[in-house]
Amino acid sequence: MYPDLSYLLHDLIGTPIDNWLSVFKTFGFVLAISFLVSAVVYYKELKRKALAGIFAPSFEKVIEGKPVSAAIPEIISNTLVGLIIGGKGGLIAADSTVFMRDPAAVILSTDMAWLPGIIGAAILGGLTWWDIRRQALPQPIEKTLKIWPHDRISEFTVWAAVGGILGAKIFDIFDNWQYFLRDPLGALLSGGGLAFFGGLILGFIAVVTFQYRKKIPFLHSADAVAPALTAGYGFGRIGCQLAGDGDWGIANVAPKPGWMSFLPDWMWAYRYPHTVLGDAFSEPDNAFKIGDMTAVRIEGFSGRYPFQLEIPVYPTPFYEIIMMIGVFAILWSIRKRITTPGLVFFIYLGLIAIERFAIEKIRVNEVHNVLGIILTQAEIISICLFLISIAGSIFVIRRNKRQPAVSALEEAPDVMDQD
Repeated sequence: MYPDLSYLLHDLIGTPIDNWLSVFKTFGFVLAISFLVSAVVYYKELKRKALAGIFAPSFEKVIEGKPVSAAIPEIISNTLVGLIIGGKGGLIAADSTVFMRDPAAVILSTDMAWLPGIIGAAILGGLTWWDIRRQALPQPIEKTLKIWPHDRISEFTVWAAVGGILGAKIFDIFDNWQYFLRDPLGALLSGGGLAFFGGLILGFIAVVTFQYRKKIPFLHSADAVAPALTAGYGFGRIGCQLAGDGDWGIANVAPKPGWMSFLPDWMWAYRYPHTVLGDAFSEPDNAFKIGDMTAVRIEGFSGRYPFQLEIPVYPTPFYEIIMMIGVFAILWSIRKRITTPGLVFFIYLGLIAIERFAIEKIRVNEVHNVLGIILTQAEIISICLFLISIAGSIFVIRRNKRQPAVSALEEAPDVMDQD
């Protein structure tokens, strides 16, 4: 379909494929936007709760006009960033075809163009030193800043992104252990292969750790993050559908039901032309295996990504987009009505557990034998999350009866500017 943006623009406005836009892989591009979508929704909810008096600000001291000697760690870190940007940029400039084929492998590798890297380090490190020296004061000034939880949204996003991507990769490795053993470096550096629940769990742990350090109330913040996670996940599935990253369903050769007759055929069964998984295969290869599926060359196509599935499958990423819209609508509609702290979050866990358990029935996945029952990794985690949802809901409801909510999150006075 659209493995990179050059294919998308080719369909929209007729530009050639495999141009410089090939650098922007559709899956990674949409994934990045999905983090921004989550951040926007999370910010909106955190700010609403702050306006309702649920959150209190924290106070942090900062020093303005500090001398260069006090900013050595900042100068060193920026110098290293300059080294990486220059080194990787020089590597890409020397051979852009490798980067266009697999950006993640180039960015995450240990290869560097050292001369451009040293120049980049000198420029960024020097500019940082100059800027700090320019702002230095004879007597540094200490100020106290009032910071609300929603003011930390960029920090939340970074923690969630790092933890989420790391968790998604780790869980995918465990689910595809044999592939990891055959090619550990390739599995780690590949831009594909991300498990949703792994990203959810480690991303959640990372954010909770950050909240604990900043003394942000957990249950209220968890309620705020529930619709944000749903929006981000649903948007991220657009990338899976467009790129054809292997996160599709089982074979579907049944005729399209009559009630779907007015919808495009791909919504029922799809062969995922130009799947990103075919880019690693050399020209002589006419077919390759993807689990139990076989991908074959697209007749008459000679560019990159020349493969599609031999047999159509259920387009499960598309179905999950639709299901996530429904889950988001439910959470968004109840978020103000439910005043029990934490209950919206545990409802969210139950809904995504049901959604993922249901979609697993028509998805391609590795299976595991659990006490004689054959389950996928996602089904196992879904069962656990559903049980946590029930137990957590009972806990917070009982807790709220002993310690009632202070106020409903409806109309509330603006406390943001009060000291």
